[in-house]
Amino acid sequence: MTNPSTAPADWTAGLRIAVLLPCHNEEHAIREVVLGFQESLPTAKVYVYDNASTDGTATAARDAGAIVRYESRRGKGHVVCRMFADIDADVYVMADGDGTYEPADAPVMMKSLITESYDMVVGRRVSDRDDVTVYPRGHVLGNWLFNKILGTLFRTRFADVFSGYRVFSRRFVKSFPVRFTGFEIETEIAMHTADIGLPYDEYPTAYRSRHAETQRKLRTLPDGLRVLLAAILMFKEMRPMLFFTLISTVLTAVAVSLGVGVIREFLETGLVPRLPTAVLAASIQIVAFICLTAGLVLDSVCRSRREAKRLAYLALAPVDNP
Repeated sequence: MTNPSTAPADWTAGLRIAVLLPCHNEEHAIREVVLGFQESLPTAKVYVYDNASTDGTATAARDAGAIVRYESRRGKGHVVCRMFADIDADVYVMADGDGTYEPADAPVMMKSLITESYDMVVGRRVSDRDDVTVYPRGHVLGNWLFNKILGTLFRTRFADVFSGYRVFSRRFVKSFPVRFTGFEIETEIAMHTADIGLPYDEYPTAYRSRHAETQRKLRTLPDGLRVLLAAILMFKEMRPMLFFTLISTVLTAVAVSLGVGVIREFLETGLVPRLPTAVLAASIQIVAFICLTAGLVLDSVCRSRREAKRLAYLALAPVDNP
């Protein structure tokens, strides 16, 4: 049952609320999820996006009262892109359809978004970390490691960057350019927040074991490597000066280590007996200079893109606080 202290009150009046549930083969869990959000947010429209399911997910969702739509391209990023483009609302609540998130936490997350003028509130997952049915060991380690890596690269303070439970403002959703197609989407959302300086918060929310007859979609190692590659690509795009300066520094160190002996011999004898080494060192140093130049140019481009995204965001009205 919904906690009365977190139940929606008059502050939801007049707000268009959309609950977005991307699903792939969640027939056994989706009905309970839809009913839970209908109880917690009675004025919201619940949308279930069937992502190429081969079971009865769409039928179960429709029978529970959800609006069912379809995205045939496999991958959570494709579904998020479609949902954000299709649905027009004031507040968006996004969760997974596997029953691992607590719908009763949505009202308090949404109230925080509105009253504190945030653009995103992340449901920071809280569970028994010793229960491997909820949190596999590899996922616990991976989540901690990526939070540290992304915090270092992008200067963020997320404690649970991979949470699929989030509440968004309209201006976040309509200014967010989705690029990645899979589970990298959570990382991309976090980086978009950091890139243009959007206000956000995290709220502790219960994380439960998935339905016994549903399958886990996230593959620890393959998807972890995809997320790492996506983080590197985003680091290159968001902070190109630092990215290419690091490469230039490494190449310069290699060139110096190769060329120091050649220079010493030249100063002592006036000869260059190891010409191939000298040419290689000089070539590496030229590449290092090119990288540094590329960083300077791309940094200006990045600033222009960031300003354009920020202006697109500012062109949209914030969520009104009735």
